[in-house]
Amino acid sequence: MAAIGYDDAMPLSSSSPLSAMDTRTRLLAFAAAMPKIELHVHLEGAIAPATVLALARRHGRPLPAQDEAGLRAWYRFTDFRHFVEVYLTISELLRTPEDFALIVYAFGREMAQQHIRYAEVTFTPYTHLWQNKGLHPDDLINGLEAGREQARRDFGVEMAWVFDIPRNLSFSNGVYTGRASDPTVEMAVAYRDRGVVALGLGGNEVGAPPEPFAPAFAAARAAGLHSVPHAGETAGPASVWGALRALGAERIGHGVRSVEDPDLLAYLAARRIPLEVNLTSNICLGIYPDYASHPLPRLLAAGVVVTVNSDDPPLFGTTLTREYQVLIEYFGLTATALEALLMNALTASFLPPARKAALAAELRAECARLRQQYGLEA
Repeated sequence: MAAIGYDDAMPLSSSSPLSAMDTRTRLLAFAAAMPKIELHVHLEGAIAPATVLALARRHGRPLPAQDEAGLRAWYRFTDFRHFVEVYLTISELLRTPEDFALIVYAFGREMAQQHIRYAEVTFTPYTHLWQNKGLHPDDLINGLEAGREQARRDFGVEMAWVFDIPRNLSFSNGVYTGRASDPTVEMAVAYRDRGVVALGLGGNEVGAPPEPFAPAFAAARAAGLHSVPHAGETAGPASVWGALRALGAERIGHGVRSVEDPDLLAYLAARRIPLEVNLTSNICLGIYPDYASHPLPRLLAAGVVVTVNSDDPPLFGTTLTREYQVLIEYFGLTATALEALLMNALTASFLPPARKAALAAELRAECARLRQQYGLEA
């Protein structure tokens, strides 16, 4: 089955009489209104068509379409080659600190509209420096931080940064060509006091295993950063084991193919190592043919800590809200189960303990209020 886009979702209105709403509709409304936390979303892959148009006009750059409807059609995922084309076209438009501030602020607005209270946002600095756009690392962080601060003031949302290494740029014909001192690690460590909380590892796992990046992650961990590599998406359990053993992974980006190894499932569950699951992304990228084939129920049954995320939302035609609604429509999850996944995300986040505790109380109170509003059992 094709992934369902955010513009295909059922329109919901909290003003509808409760008596006229069946349980499914009330659950969908609850999912739309509930507070959320996101741990796996790529900033460059979360830029909405309206913002892309603004950037293209700012720099006089051509686009395949000249209006939002046309860009949405161009965004629609067809295959991985098309995905990369869209991603690189958008990245090429980011040329000044003000551009980065704009996309972060726009993302903050989107967070507020979806009731996302906190997000750990993945950003790939090296691609912007590698593209020879005349940018300095300070240009990137200055723009990110300007947008983050303005979004916090205007929308009340919080963000932190995960700087990720683009793994595929470190390999040539299957041979690792990385350096002992990785530029992404250098930037991540330098900007720890400006919102960077973790080091990630992105890109296609096939032909780019995690083990060669062990020195980079060791340096990052020694400097106080957390480890959150992608693994177990396009490659199988061996990639997850490598991320755990070689990179000291504290969370796994994706990790869904861990279900192929019972010992790995047991390890993840026993050590409470969270997975950042992206349902619609997995379908679009062909990891699984449809939602019915997705291993989410097996992960939950095995006791693995699961969090729900959107990955590259406009490129995959989804939102975090839509992902929570998919849990209702295709997996039959209840309001209590949705809240448990929300609390998993909070627990798995890298917020300071005191902030976690305060936010936990706020989230539980808001979910309780919404369950009462929509007549859903606790």
